[in-house]
Amino acid sequence: MSLATMTSKGQTTIPRDIREALCLQPQDQIQFTLTSDGTVIMRAKKRSIKDMYGLLHDSERRPLAVDDMKSWR
Repeated sequence: MSLATMTSKGQTTIPRDIREALCLQPQDQIQFTLTSDGTVIMRAKKRSIKDMYGLLHDSERRPLAVDDMKSWR
């Protein structure tokens, strides 16, 4: 378990073991989610929408004509 202290300005340092486990780098974003029971979930936001470019591309699948796409309706 890691422990951090908050400064008077509301700032804290993420402990080294947590930074290393999440592979956090300067400028990475961290998302905090507060649940109804008071639990805080911290997620490292490491990917942008640009990282998803080409994710669904399959070079072995042939292109489908627009008319063929509408035929299933």
